[in-house]
Amino acid sequence: MEPSRIFEEFPAPSYRGAQKQALSDIKDAFEAGNDVVLVRAPTGSGKSLLARAVAGCAARPSEVGPEEPVGAFYTTPQVSQLDDVAGDPLLDDLNIIRGKNNYSCILPGETDTPVNQAPCAREREFDCQVKHRCPYFSDRSIAANREIAAMTLAYFMQTAGSDVFGQRDVVVIDEAHGLGDWAEMYAAIELGPSTVPPWDDVRPDEIDGLDDAAEYAEYLTTICDRGLDSLRGNAELSPEEVQKRDQLTTLRTDLNWFLEEYRDPDSATTWVVDQHGDAGAPVTIKPVNPERYLKHTVWDRGKTFLLLSATILSRDAFCAGVGLDTDRVGMVEVPHTFPLEHRPLFDVTQGKMTYEHREQTLPKLARVLVRLMAHHPEEKGLVHCHSYAIQERLETLLQEFGVGARIRSHDREDRDGQLAAWQRSDDPTVFLSVKMEEALDLEGDLCRWQLLCKAPYPNTNDSRVARRLEDGQWAWYYRTALRTVIQACGRVVRSPDDYGYTYLGDSSLLELFERARTDMPDWFQAQVEAMERPDLPEFSPEAARGETTTRKQRTSRRSREQRDADDHPLSDVWGE
Repeated sequence: MEPSRIFEEFPAPSYRGAQKQALSDIKDAFEAGNDVVLVRAPTGSGKSLLARAVAGCAARPSEVGPEEPVGAFYTTPQVSQLDDVAGDPLLDDLNIIRGKNNYSCILPGETDTPVNQAPCAREREFDCQVKHRCPYFSDRSIAANREIAAMTLAYFMQTAGSDVFGQRDVVVIDEAHGLGDWAEMYAAIELGPSTVPPWDDVRPDEIDGLDDAAEYAEYLTTICDRGLDSLRGNAELSPEEVQKRDQLTTLRTDLNWFLEEYRDPDSATTWVVDQHGDAGAPVTIKPVNPERYLKHTVWDRGKTFLLLSATILSRDAFCAGVGLDTDRVGMVEVPHTFPLEHRPLFDVTQGKMTYEHREQTLPKLARVLVRLMAHHPEEKGLVHCHSYAIQERLETLLQEFGVGARIRSHDREDRDGQLAAWQRSDDPTVFLSVKMEEALDLEGDLCRWQLLCKAPYPNTNDSRVARRLEDGQWAWYYRTALRTVIQACGRVVRSPDDYGYTYLGDSSLLELFERARTDMPDWFQAQVEAMERPDLPEFSPEAARGETTTRKQRTSRRSREQRDADDHPLSDVWGE
């Protein structure tokens, strides 16, 4: 790696905010001998441009010996983040490769077939005459042979050990705060009807602990071997058989890894097992600490690493969670350049939203939401419901209040379609969302205000969470929730000139801020310290539907449309 190239590799014609200082600090951190640099950069600071500058510092073939790695990987857990990269002309030399199921075969009669089920996957020794034009293999070849290959973290991990994507000099991971969580998710082994093809014939007895899980895993590996041997005898496979073969291959690999770790007395991996019901129910085998999994899939893939996020809250805790030695890790702090008054927090808490208090608190919160809708009669809003149970109950209450016409929501199957439709609409609707605290860009009038319904603590019914809390990892518990809150706050303020309001509805959020105060970035702590209770209109479904608009609100909207760049963008909304 050559850090001295970092400024010339920056792809934009000029710097924005603190980008120039950030590049200088990153350069110094690498030149100080760190082979991993963490960058804590707030939302809207241009992390992708910083990432491109560092990727451009990777060694080139003319600069190193033939056995030395060259080039860079850019990877992110979020598909939407990769889509943003693909659409940014400043990043057009990041060569993107996606999984096979994202591409369609181009052979006649197969154009509706994804590449992972195309004839090349179905027929033994199939000789594709148009492989050089296949969109998947073409993108893969380009990404493999160009300086910067870009992909999702899932694809990156899946290609560990690949001859096509071997080790590179630099690996850049954007949105890296959840790396340990993503690794745990990818390393989890789900045993159920969607992952075990002959499920009805191999349902488990009651699984009581790790020994039972290992015994069942050994049995399933035998079933996988038999199934794969049977399929190998076919000269041609149907699409359904291809899917079965791939499922069996993945399952066998995962089970063998689990059994290897289980049998190794020196293994550092701790496993937990959940059976989702009585005997015969699906089983999940999960690692609590994914360090070994990350070594093979991430840390062995490069010599030098840049990890970027707005919410790497503690360097030492992050390193411990992903298996990094802090002696080789530097950290760069990028200041927030968005004015504090553009990103205010407001306390509209109505009580706790824990399960035992929810029935009392949620109706009060629904009434506050109606008041917020009245306060923002012509502005789109987002509600972070945290769970589908809260979303469903909240939507029912709002329908009963008579404001349902201004509400949109989604379920598990149509979340992306409903979100896209809401974003396209100019109507001042309010979107009831679940798990949209990250990777959502709502700049400008796409959304001007949002409500956080519940403190996003990890689910204590999850065996991994329970195991950590049994081990006393409460700081991790609070830090994880705080990270999600900070991510959520960044959805509606995306640039220095943008502005948006974030309302907090769960009093547990205020307790969280106290418990996790030492892990807060300075810029977020300033938001918390400036938080106040707003003066909202009285409860009025008519006003919430936009049927009545006060003179003050009309004046406020005209002022916002005409305000000078030096004016306080929130003064018309909150001023007396």
